[in-house]
Amino acid sequence: MNGFTLKEGMLLGTASAATQIEGGETDHSWLDWAHRGFIADGSTPARADGHYRRWQEDDALMETLGLQIARIGVEWARVEPKEGEYDEEALAHYVREVEWFNDHGIRPLVTLHHFTNPMWFERKGAFEKRENIADFLRFVDKMVRVFGARVNEYITINEPNVYAANGYYFGIWPPGERSLFKTIHVMNVLAEAHIDAYGLIHVLQKQMGVTGTRVSYANHVRVFAPKDPQNILHRFFARLTERFFQGSLSKTMGTGKPSFPIRNFGRAPHGLYCDFIAVNYYTRSTVAGFGDGVRQGVPVNDMGWEIYPQGIVECAQKLYAIHPLPVYITENGTCDNRDEFRCRYLYDHLQALCTCGLPVERYYHWCFTDNFEWTAGESARFGLVHVDYETQQRAVKRSGLFYRDIIAAGGVTEEMYQEYVEHQQYRNNG
Repeated sequence: MNGFTLKEGMLLGTASAATQIEGGETDHSWLDWAHRGFIADGSTPARADGHYRRWQEDDALMETLGLQIARIGVEWARVEPKEGEYDEEALAHYVREVEWFNDHGIRPLVTLHHFTNPMWFERKGAFEKRENIADFLRFVDKMVRVFGARVNEYITINEPNVYAANGYYFGIWPPGERSLFKTIHVMNVLAEAHIDAYGLIHVLQKQMGVTGTRVSYANHVRVFAPKDPQNILHRFFARLTERFFQGSLSKTMGTGKPSFPIRNFGRAPHGLYCDFIAVNYYTRSTVAGFGDGVRQGVPVNDMGWEIYPQGIVECAQKLYAIHPLPVYITENGTCDNRDEFRCRYLYDHLQALCTCGLPVERYYHWCFTDNFEWTAGESARFGLVHVDYETQQRAVKRSGLFYRDIIAAGGVTEEMYQEYVEHQQYRNNG
């Protein structure tokens, strides 16, 4: 018998980032990066999905599919195009969208920083400098006050480890640095920025009489497995890579307790700096040295990432051991350009979550519509809804219909399994 029942009270929806869907010639770091020629297919976020103009169409489609929750982002460069100067129309736009969600029974979770900086902030050194945290906090203060009681759940910073590693170690994201020292330093500054923002949001929400406030940061976590489990060096580098990439940062940001190589710059008191565990999970890395790779003969998606469903539980369990809190899967999805195995991917990951012992309360699939996928541009499709970038037409994929039916049924029945999942198979890489 195939199928599963969703955990009691578990809500399903989708996640997005402003830069990846909104479009527009907004003066931020990723548009600059695209103009400098660093996007694989030559596209830019100026087109994306045009969601900033088409948001009512997209959000109405969300309602049609029965989504219960939506993780959305705010484009900092759009609301504060010049340092200390705010665009009132942009602020009103985000308020209107949040109000629409609330009026139509879709609960919003707002991400305040999702990889992208205004160029004025980037030119100041962004999160390379501790003194620039004040700029981020001013933006946080503005948005929380503007949203008021309309929003009581926030992600302060999305995947600080990915932002730091790709931008300052591998040099493949803005600003294109290649320095281990700068990578660790930026992680330290981001940890302090989150801790400060966490406290600020709670103070502001209390002042405004908002109840039920929940604030966290989004962990990008993956399983790091030794290529040869019997090789002591492979095991050592798997542990070392995990610590440098995610383990130490997650502990410091969540508890304020320094964990090498992260140290508590701001000397925040030890405590709890998250109200739920936000898990972004996609893959498992196979390690033989300091870095990551992909094992041969395993299922992979169209970007070559290993598909390892049980890893979503393994990663959540490690974070839960640090702080036992409600678990939100704030991102999980796969690049499947022809929508050939996404139904199976959804089934396998949701089944793993719904049969584990963790208190999983939310699942935000990445993503609702195909979108601008950072350095891959428009070539990598993660959406439940297909977007024709030339015409901007939307079309619900078969996986989107499956997701709709999961929400409606409160799980997957044998009949749904046979209709959507049974015939789909992953592709192995060798």
